Amino acid sequence: MRLSTPILLASTASAISFPSLPNLPRGLSIPELNTSISALARHIPVPALFRRKDGGGGSCPAIWSTITKDLTAMFLDTTTAQCNDDARAAIREAFHDCGTWNKAQGSTGGCDGSLILAPETDRAENNGLQDISAKLLALATKRGVGVADLIQFAAAHAIVTCPGGPRITTYIGRKDSSTPAPPDLLPDVHASGDSLFALFADKGFSAVDLAALLGAHSTSKQFHVDESQAGAAQDSTPGLWDVKYYAETLNPPQGVFVLPSDRSLAAQAQVGKEFKGFVGNQGKWTGKFADAMTRLSVLGVPGGAAGLVDCTAALPGGTKRRDVRAAPVDDRAR
Repeated sequence: MRLSTPILLASTASAISFPSLPNLPRGLSIPELNTSISALARHIPVPALFRRKDGGGGSCPAIWSTITKDLTAMFLDTTTAQCNDDARAAIREAFHDCGTWNKAQGSTGGCDGSLILAPETDRAENNGLQDISAKLLALATKRGVGVADLIQFAAAHAIVTCPGGPRITTYIGRKDSSTPAPPDLLPDVHASGDSLFALFADKGFSAVDLAALLGAHSTSKQFHVDESQAGAAQDSTPGLWDVKYYAETLNPPQGVFVLPSDRSLAAQAQVGKEFKGFVGNQGKWTGKFADAMTRLSVLGVPGGAAGLVDCTAALPGGTKRRDVRAAPVDDRAR
């Protein structure tokens, strides 16, 4: 969906060095950002550097605790102690990297970093992801970690940065790829509810899974579906991870933007029943979302989570006032 939001190296991360990469200048246009992402991605030897050698298992590399500090500075709005637009974009990024997978691809494609490394940011459905893609590519290069892993780790970090967001089980150890994903496998914002349900069923998701995943739009803003309303939120509390999205999609208050696809799915027979079941039910939604998001984050990964390393413990505990006090001074003034 074309909106602002809505999952290798383990033991050897510190042993790898990268060439010095140029900084991206500020104020680039979208075509210029696409060109810059392509240029940066070509500096990274893919997939050889990001191939695990230990067959999975083991402990989470310490570098991910360092990355957590990087992402907190990137995702936390220190004025409101809520998640910001970079966090929203990171959540959407994870969906768009993994969401191009379907069952026919088996143990290929999906969550492989091709969104950034191919790159696929020049596709219309990925419009608006150029800036966060450039930032995540630069961070992956700086810290010597896989792009596919960082996309999923950043999304999980962004979710927990939004107050109320759950800690998603988060794995490391994917193989990066610069092979473009097949086209037309991400949901079309103008598609019917039945066709969207069929699209997600072909990725392995049930009606309740899809209804739960839609709830990521709780923190979403749209910029390109209707550019006359760029920046409009999809519920009245976009900095919080809550269930207002469900009630406000069904009965939108003034200022809340409802995607045509969300409206269609909320009215679709199977998905709509589950969608309505999340109205006012934060606990139920949190559990269902966390389960579906974890499964989405390993689509296309050979063996699924079995050969990966669990790095959930490297995520922050959640956004609290002390996080704002600890933020860098220059970030507070942003």
